[in-house]
Amino acid sequence: MKESLYNILKGKFLISNDAFNNWRFILFCTVLAIFMIGSSHSAEQKVHEIARLNDEVLELRTEFLDGRSNLMKLKMESTITGRMAQKGIKPSDVPPTKIIVKEKE
Repeated sequence: MKESLYNILKGKFLISNDAFNNWRFILFCTVLAIFMIGSSHSAEQKVHEIARLNDEVLELRTEFLDGRSNLMKLKMESTITGRMAQKGIKPSDVPPTKIIVKEKE
């Protein structure tokens, strides 16, 4: 056991007679590790992209809500009355009358 551990630490398994099989396995593990690193890097980029897009969605949703609340304030009768009063137009004191059109058959 002790001798085999020394042989591994010295690297004799790389220069022995059946070293070709060992080199193939080491090359396979290296290629596999490169693919794994590339895959994890790609996944990490996608996670960052998703986080950035989520932040952008929250920002756009906030802008939308602000715009909608401003629109609701502008559409209020008191706001419209105030702006029209500046131009000399005021609400009518006489309520409108409903016009009914009867169709002839």
